[in-house]
Amino acid sequence: MKIGIIGGGAWGTALAALAAEQGEAILWARNPEVVGSINAEHANPLYLPGVTLPANLTATQDLAALHDCAALILAVPAQTLRQFATEIATRLSGNAAIIIASKGIEISTGLLPSDVVHDVLPERTIAILTGPTFAIEMARGLPTAATLACADDRLGAELVQRLGRPTFRPYLSDDVIGAQIGGAVKNVLAIACGIVIGRALGDNARAALITRGLAEMTRLGLSLGGRRETLMGLSGLGDLVLTCSGHQSRNLSLGVALGEGKSLAEIMGARRTVAEGVHTARAIEALALRQKIEMPICAAVDAVLHKQASIDEMLAALLARPFRAEEER
Repeated sequence: MKIGIIGGGAWGTALAALAAEQGEAILWARNPEVVGSINAEHANPLYLPGVTLPANLTATQDLAALHDCAALILAVPAQTLRQFATEIATRLSGNAAIIIASKGIEISTGLLPSDVVHDVLPERTIAILTGPTFAIEMARGLPTAATLACADDRLGAELVQRLGRPTFRPYLSDDVIGAQIGGAVKNVLAIACGIVIGRALGDNARAALITRGLAEMTRLGLSLGGRRETLMGLSGLGDLVLTCSGHQSRNLSLGVALGEGKSLAEIMGARRTVAEGVHTARAIEALALRQKIEMPICAAVDAVLHKQASIDEMLAALLARPFRAEEER
């Protein structure tokens, strides 16, 4: 199975390296510097410094070069998924399966990534690759496990065999909805955890926030048709723990900077990479209102990021919430 990867950032390059280790793979990237480095030096120092990529991995700026791929991995920011799906529909005929490696919710519609892609490419089979996966660790061959969710059992099993190896263990699921909810909500909760760290509120507070954040994630996932066991697995709890505790997390570090007093504009202006939680917070707040469920932590993050609310006000509001039984949903 020849695999095409769309997206030349750290995550896309790591997935391309994984795909090239035991088969044919081609990476599309917009940045000519990335394409040149991969083809000439087998490296992407801009996004994955210090990693040597497989010699058979090729890169291109021409999307049409992916025309004969049996599967396409979309490793692009969630808010650009519709744009890239449209490019595929326009420029790549055929029936290549679409593997979505983006995490988030489309702001303009409130749709999950799979629904966005289905809107544009209704005939394609869709899979979700998600879970606790820092790109640099995976690219260096450190042990990593992930969720591969696909409603088509045959394709799912084929992708597990194509991508899996001793240091990368994809666990198969058919819960496409649940797998995407974890990947979206955890980024918003990581910003909240970062704020706790930046404000020096202590490890007790961070543990409480992760646990209550998991309750919010589960609430949303169940309301949309996901399964509880999925949200307790790699794509839910696993990804939440990694993103809320790993210092490589862009969302966690953004929250830390906010908690230390920096403005969002100041933080974003100094970054090359996207912190998906900034965009997803707004979409989750709207989705929670539509589903008529409570997600107070996510709502507080959205208020700080997009509604000029002060961090101190939001902390006071969260701590003043009524006491309740832990098992309440």
